[in-house]
Amino acid sequence: MKKISLFVFGISALLAGCQPKADTFAGRFTPTETPQAFRYRPGLPARVSAHRGGGNYPGYPENAVESFAYLTSQISTIIECDIDLTRDSVLVLLHDKTLDRTTTGTGPLINKTWAECQEYRLEDNFGTPTNFRIPTLEQALRWGKDKCLFTLDVKRGVPFAKVVDMIHRTDAASYAAVITYNAPDAATVHRLDPQLMISVSIGGQEDYERLRAAGVPDQNMIAFVGTAEPDPALYQFLHTKGIACILGVLGNLDKQAEARGDEHYRTFVQAGADILATDRPLEAAQALR
Repeated sequence: MKKISLFVFGISALLAGCQPKADTFAGRFTPTETPQAFRYRPGLPARVSAHRGGGNYPGYPENAVESFAYLTSQISTIIECDIDLTRDSVLVLLHDKTLDRTTTGTGPLINKTWAECQEYRLEDNFGTPTNFRIPTLEQALRWGKDKCLFTLDVKRGVPFAKVVDMIHRTDAASYAAVITYNAPDAATVHRLDPQLMISVSIGGQEDYERLRAAGVPDQNMIAFVGTAEPDPALYQFLHTKGIACILGVLGNLDKQAEARGDEHYRTFVQAGADILATDRPLEAAQALR
C-alpha cells in the first residue's frame, strides 16, 4: 500500500583560534583538487557535505543522482551517500534496510532483485513520489566524475571489497572516499587499496592512536569528529597531522543554525571544522560563501 512519510529532516582554511578571512569559506569544486581536496591544507576553503546526497528539498529524494545534480548545479559539495545490496548482489544507493520510507515499494531491499527495484520510484522526505529510480553505485560514480567528491557509507553486510572494486572499475579513486566506523574496518579498506581516502571516526586522540596501530596512515584519513562540537584541541591535533575534520551538523547543529540564522554555520568553521556534513547543504554553503 502507498505510504506517506512525514520524515523531515567545506575544507577550512583556519587553524583553530585564528580569525577567519572572507575567502576562507566555501569555494567551487574543481577536478584538479582531488584527491588533495579530502586532505587538510592551510588555505583551502571550508566545504559542505550533503548528508545522504540531499533529500531535505521537496521533489529531490535522498540518494538520488537527480538530487546530486540539483545540488551540484548550485554549490560545490561533497556527496555522502549510502551503499547497500539487492538480492542479486547489485550495489545500489539506499539508506534504510527496507524500501518503505524512501520508495513506492515495500519490504527489505535484500529480498528484491535489481530488476524488481526498477519498478519502484523514489519518494522525497515528505512522502511525495518522484519519477526517479533507485540508482546503482556504478551509475552514481560515473555521473560524478568532474562534478563532485563522494563519501560512501557502506551499510552493514556489504563487503568493502565489492565497493572498492566498483571504485576501481569506474576510475573513481581520485574523487571517492569510503566511510568506516572502527579501526578494523578502516584497516580492511586500507589493505584493499593503500591509496584510497577513508573517513574514520575520531572523537578523541585515543581513536586516532587505534587507527594508527591498525596501520592506517595519516594521509589516508578524513576525521569524522561527531555530531556535537568537539574540544577545539582535537581539531588542532588532527590538523598538525594533516587530517581534515568533518563535523556532523546534521540534526541538532543544523537546527541551531536554522533557529539562530544560517550565519551560525560559520562559527563551526571558526572553531576548526573543515567540512560540515549537513541536511541543509544549500543553506550552509550560502552561509559559508
